[in-house]
Amino acid sequence: MNLPPDLRPASPSVTWMTPAQCKTIEAAGTNAHRLASGPGGWVERLGDDVILSYKSDDARDLLAAGLATWCTNSGWQPVRVFYRFLPMKNADRISPVLHSGDASLPLTTVVTEAGIRYGLDIGASYSHGLFLDQRLNRAKLHALKPKRVLNTFAYTCSFSLVAALAGAETLSVDLSRKSLDRGRHNLTLNGVAETKHRFVVDDAAELLPQLCVRGERFDAIILDPPTFSRSKNGRRWQVEDHFEDLLNAALEVASQKCAILLSTNCTKLDLATLERSARWCAKGKRRTADYLKLGTPVDFPPGHGSSTLWMMLR
Repeated sequence: MNLPPDLRPASPSVTWMTPAQCKTIEAAGTNAHRLASGPGGWVERLGDDVILSYKSDDARDLLAAGLATWCTNSGWQPVRVFYRFLPMKNADRISPVLHSGDASLPLTTVVTEAGIRYGLDIGASYSHGLFLDQRLNRAKLHALKPKRVLNTFAYTCSFSLVAALAGAETLSVDLSRKSLDRGRHNLTLNGVAETKHRFVVDDAAELLPQLCVRGERFDAIILDPPTFSRSKNGRRWQVEDHFEDLLNAALEVASQKCAILLSTNCTKLDLATLERSARWCAKGKRRTADYLKLGTPVDFPPGHGSSTLWMMLR
């Protein structure tokens, strides 16, 4: 939703949250969310800080001017503002650069979502540690109250955390030990013991068949793979080529009434394509399912955020 004319920053191409919307989000115990989204970048509030992500100098200047206007009109001022350039190639990624604020403050911080605490690292070049567009899906997983959850490509384990807080046992899988260590830290931040929670450094696509052989079954599975990666053995992963293989392997460890989250940032796999793939895989495995589309949170306008679909087996 755009701001009213008297409060709207200068560019009609950028969608800004209204101060009232932000207060509603904050009242729900969340202080990490988008402030603005546009074709050239976006602005995120992370607790007391802001990261402005941009694709060009013109986009940076446009978003910066809009942020200044928004802060003046809303009465809220961030403690620090960081700028982060978004390169075309992943290899060119750099860490956010402090634009204003106290340089002596730590780059690690803690934010809340629905009252749940998440540790962030603003200095990380790829992501600070919490994908804000998954807020509705995290809430859905918590509401499902699953007993056993498999979180593949777990990153900092935000889905594992909300499942744990709902009483589930979890298995978090990621190629990065550092990311899983950050997941452990998230559990600690929320007073959750590791007793019922496993963290495995491995390629999820290679581990799934092993879990099947061991007879492990899960009643919630998170499939949110990267668009592109390479395994520890150098195996190339391309989501549009391998997503159905991943889902088929996940179906082998899915309990009778498993809820599977399908999610991707790949523009070649839109919501309709995801559902067609899911239906094809379900048919091949002789499983039946309903398909639930939650969309994206209010701070993500159309065209922004991941494509996500819940596959509810029955």
